[in-house]
Amino acid sequence: MSNTKRNCGFIGLGHLGVYLAASLVRAGHNVTINDLNKSLGEGLIGKGAKWANSPKEVARASEVVFTCLPSPRAIDTVVDGETGIFRGLKKNATWIDMSTNDRSETLRLGEIATKLGFNALESPVTGGVHKAAEGDITVLVGGDPKVFADHKDLLEAMGRPVIYVGELGSAAVIKVITNMLAFIHLVACGEALMLAKKGGIDLGVAFEVIKNSSGNSFVHETEGQVILNGSYDIGFTMDLALKDLGFAMEYGRKFGVPLDLASTVQQAFVRAKEQYGGEAWSTQVVKLLEDALGTDLRAPGFPARLQ
Repeated sequence: MSNTKRNCGFIGLGHLGVYLAASLVRAGHNVTINDLNKSLGEGLIGKGAKWANSPKEVARASEVVFTCLPSPRAIDTVVDGETGIFRGLKKNATWIDMSTNDRSETLRLGEIATKLGFNALESPVTGGVHKAAEGDITVLVGGDPKVFADHKDLLEAMGRPVIYVGELGSAAVIKVITNMLAFIHLVACGEALMLAKKGGIDLGVAFEVIKNSSGNSFVHETEGQVILNGSYDIGFTMDLALKDLGFAMEYGRKFGVPLDLASTVQQAFVRAKEQYGGEAWSTQVVKLLEDALGTDLRAPGFPARLQ
């Protein structure tokens, strides 16, 4: 592992990626950025990052290029498209994908990278946008262990702990598993809070009791707060949730594992998207229950966004 300042590229400056790129800038690396929406990079440019007009230009300026993108199609275009990073990387340079991608796509692009003489790692993150903003989001890594060791310092600049999962593709599977659990917990959290309200229990008190009980979850502690506030602002959309649940169901079929709870929750998200739109926050799946019962889950003193 090296602590040398390096030329890094970062493509994908959405709710999550902008904070990951900011951590690299904060660590003193030379960071070149790109996104379809240049305005998303203005804050980073003001802090010293450089703008490039295409992924290919980012790659030409970088020895390591990170991507954090919303879908397999976007990843394929940015990585292997006509102006993609594979058209600009130098031999022995490294591509690190921080997206939540399909395992088969990760393996396919990793094979292409190898044939072209590049290194490839996957490093999806988990824990929430608020943790990315603080640089302590969990980083999951799949790929060659030596390549991982050579880039661990960069990953640690963006989050901790950094956990090596195994060969390329393994991080994609475990990341989807963690998201699947989070969505199940989210729906359960909404049901629990509604049961408390209908039972005449103050929701602020209910939140604290659950938080300090055997029924607690990370989702209750975090997403539960923005539900009780009413903003629902978790920085993660309904479309992204459905993408990840789709991956989970695909793995269930492939590995022969029945996913009864995940299937039920997936259908709840399908209904929520139909009701509120794909760009609605994923936490609004709880609003289905609020609307059905003609009441809300609100309590004073909870933040509109997690700090």
